[in-house]
Amino acid sequence: MKKLTYLLKKYLFLALLASGFMVAEVYVDLYQPRMMQLIVDEGILGLSSNGVSNLNLVISTGIRMLLIVLLGGLCGIGSALFTNVTGQGYGNDIRKACFEKVMRFSFEQTDDFSTGSLITRITNDVTQLQQLVMQMIRGLVRCLMFFVGGTAALLSLDLSFGVIAACAFPLILIDIVFVVWRTNPLFTVLQESLDKLNGIIQENVAGIRVVKAFVQEKREKGRFDEANRHLVDTQFNVQMMLSFLRPTMNIVLNIAIVGILYVGSVQVRQGTVAPGMVMAAITYISQILNGMMMLAMIFQTLSRGLASARRLGEVLDTESDIVLDPALDACFSGKRGSITFENISFAYAQSEKPVLRGISLEIAPGETLAVIGATGCGKTTLVNLIPRFYDVTEGRVLVDGADVRSYDPAALREKVTICLQKSELFSTTIRDNIALGKPGASEEEIEAAARAAQADAFILQQPAGYDTPVAERGMSLSGGQRQRIAIARALLKRSEILIFDDSTSALDLKTEAKLYEALNRDYTDVTKIIIAQRIASVQNADRIVVLDNGTVAACGSHKELMETSPLYRDIYDSQLREEAAV
Repeated sequence: MKKLTYLLKKYLFLALLASGFMVAEVYVDLYQPRMMQLIVDEGILGLSSNGVSNLNLVISTGIRMLLIVLLGGLCGIGSALFTNVTGQGYGNDIRKACFEKVMRFSFEQTDDFSTGSLITRITNDVTQLQQLVMQMIRGLVRCLMFFVGGTAALLSLDLSFGVIAACAFPLILIDIVFVVWRTNPLFTVLQESLDKLNGIIQENVAGIRVVKAFVQEKREKGRFDEANRHLVDTQFNVQMMLSFLRPTMNIVLNIAIVGILYVGSVQVRQGTVAPGMVMAAITYISQILNGMMMLAMIFQTLSRGLASARRLGEVLDTESDIVLDPALDACFSGKRGSITFENISFAYAQSEKPVLRGISLEIAPGETLAVIGATGCGKTTLVNLIPRFYDVTEGRVLVDGADVRSYDPAALREKVTICLQKSELFSTTIRDNIALGKPGASEEEIEAAARAAQADAFILQQPAGYDTPVAERGMSLSGGQRQRIAIARALLKRSEILIFDDSTSALDLKTEAKLYEALNRDYTDVTKIIIAQRIASVQNADRIVVLDNGTVAACGSHKELMETSPLYRDIYDSQLREEAAV
């Protein structure tokens, strides 16, 4: 919440300007009944001139009213302008601050919030808070001015009119407090329902091909309908409570007006009050009670806005798990591209069972290390510790002799490039997707990386070559094409450490062999870690690590493992049998 307050401070002057213009606009509205009273009592009825009308007074006062109304309108425009600048600027700053914060979250923190919830917070919750700020600047000043100024003006006319207003106030306050008390808890539920709905939409849009492939449209429609129904029911409950607010206040308002008309008519007959004064009193009581109705709407916006502010505060106040640890000595060995795992263990936050246990491993600069093992044995988790997507539970991971926790995260990830099995491409050109990690790359560098990744041939066959647009998430390309573009992107960055996390799974063996040939020829100075399912993909690596249930079962060259590791031979034999069966 402190961050939200800090972001608002820069707009304080604009907010004060908007409030100042609003005060001027309301003052004009409060002054008009007085002029109308003058026109009726003196200009038309001529109460102080023995019943003789004064047309000149009517005209002059009417012109003054028009000029004052024009001035009030200009003040209203100024208030609206500065209020919108403040609200839109504040909302823009919050969105940018939240997005920047999310970009620094660890994977675990992103999972804790959930994608759907983060989307709701950065969009809908920001809008709710933005509306709250605009209401507080403009609406709160307006309703308070009407209440205070209108009450003072009403009492200055006749105390009996003030008594009627005093009788109406408690009824309206009881109505406001009851509705706010009942609706306030529902706004948090409403935003959480929206989180769930956005999560389902995001999952289904991203996984639409899976849904269709397994003919699960009906099931997913049922999930969506259930989440949507819960959202609608919550909104209905909120609106039902709010629907009682305005009619009740309108009833009180009209009863108060009837009361003023009755008391005023009696006093007019007695000659103690003029008709124009009664008209002014009716206008003032309407302004006062309308101000209170506006206050009720502000309380509604306040309840919803504060619920959104709490949710946004949770994002802004959450510090990334991935931070520089000043207690660690960043003592570099000078061996660029070296990696050391020192007796490391790791368990995910939501799981008590460790995924990796007691792994010690040293990788020399320029070495090609392969990692294989059964699904779920911890291969991906192991390499995710190097760029510090996660922190170890026990032990240390060293890059160039320094603990990865002593690095600035950005500096560490400049040293490490990871290419994933699921190739994430963006809605831009093929050229821009390849150059993502090195925006200033030359045409020659981009094409060289594409050739090494075995992507150049199919890119040149595209309608616009390297300038061909890529559809959302790369769906205009085949799986193998997406992987090769992602590999080209990784090669272009040319970091000291290159990790392939099963990123050649969609390539045929011939294309894969050409890729590794290019790596061994042109990237000898780069430390390479290759995770693969196929032994054919890794058998030429300098060393192969066999993981089994989160531990290193064996490590050596293909020839050494065939002689010494029964587990490796089992994997090799099973793959040979599969190939023979095909």
